[in-house]
Amino acid sequence: MASIPKDPSLDSTLKLFSEGYTFISDRCRRYGSDLFETRIMLTKAVCMVGAEAAEHFYRRDQFTRRYAMPRPSITLIQDFGSVMVMDGEDHRRRKQMFLSLMSPEALRRLADLTASHWRARTRRWETMDEVVLFHEAHVPLCGAICEWAGLSLEESEIEQRAREFEAMVEGTGSPGPRNWRGHLMRARTERWMRDIIRRIRAKDIRVPQGSAADVIASYRDMNGELLDVKVAAVELINVLRPTVANARFVTFIAMALHDNPQWRERLQASDDDLEPFVHEVRRFYPFIPFIGGRVLKEFEWRGYRFAKGTWVLMDLYGTNRDPRIWNDADAFRPERFRDRAIGSYEFIPQGGGDHSETHRCPGEWITIEQMKTITRLLTRETTYRVPEQDLAIDLGRMPALPESRFVMNDVRHVPRPA
Repeated sequence: MASIPKDPSLDSTLKLFSEGYTFISDRCRRYGSDLFETRIMLTKAVCMVGAEAAEHFYRRDQFTRRYAMPRPSITLIQDFGSVMVMDGEDHRRRKQMFLSLMSPEALRRLADLTASHWRARTRRWETMDEVVLFHEAHVPLCGAICEWAGLSLEESEIEQRAREFEAMVEGTGSPGPRNWRGHLMRARTERWMRDIIRRIRAKDIRVPQGSAADVIASYRDMNGELLDVKVAAVELINVLRPTVANARFVTFIAMALHDNPQWRERLQASDDDLEPFVHEVRRFYPFIPFIGGRVLKEFEWRGYRFAKGTWVLMDLYGTNRDPRIWNDADAFRPERFRDRAIGSYEFIPQGGGDHSETHRCPGEWITIEQMKTITRLLTRETTYRVPEQDLAIDLGRMPALPESRFVMNDVRHVPRPA
């Protein structure tokens, strides 16, 4: 049986948290290997990068997400009982519940709601001396997804829930105060959502038939039983929170437009390159650094035996920047996505493989449609200035952001021609 490179550190936890997004790919390049062994939190872990590694990691029923990430992180971004930590037919059946919400008509409606809430928020930004885009973008995204999901919220409550979702995501990649605050906000959100589920089932509140709130509250498992109230609340949060987290992608869209003004001009004139631009933002900028899994079925790759229970970290960011897949990988080039067939394991900002069969994010289409909508709004309906600021991205911070969170001023909404 072949061996693989082993990191010489007794434990790499501190290096993982200090190096962040580049921890795995830098070592793979150093060792000349797509995988290596290390210890994180005193536990053996195999780290992998690349399309071939992703194909193994996302192979049907080969890995589980259970016990594959630290508890303080998993309870912020998914929680136990959710679709992410399910396996086999249970996972696929629950996944269909989410995929049933992703019809073309539903996605168009969400795009329209996103535009409506964004325009309303932009008018408020016109009165502000300074707009911190990352912080502000959470609110229209929250308003849009809550309305789309069938929840009727007052403006003040939209702001409150947006801040709760923001805190959850901000707390995932770091121990300490950010994580503690995220859990405090998560507990508040879950109490609210459990009450919503109970009231929907009791018919105290009415939600549109076929909406996310209706589908999840009425969903029955393989035994014909309604989901436990807590689990149903978690799954509805899992529709809302990741969508509000697209505020990070919104910030990166603004950075890409600022750093590449020629693309602003192209996108103002035509939609021809809109999707390639959005895909390149998703490839180029740091979103999810890596994902953990535990081996369910023993297999061998590159001569290494992955025993059942082996802890594996799959490098998403490094695969999206892999120079073997992407020519000039460290350059922002949306044209690379023109008329190119992208393999299911080459471009994996939100996971790889088939959405219905693997743990690839079922809300990926939501992300794409919202990003396209907001790109149009920023290039065609909004004017603003970008003052001097620190836009450096610290890849050691997980999740990563520009230092200034992208500040704008003199924001103006430009009405569309009648």
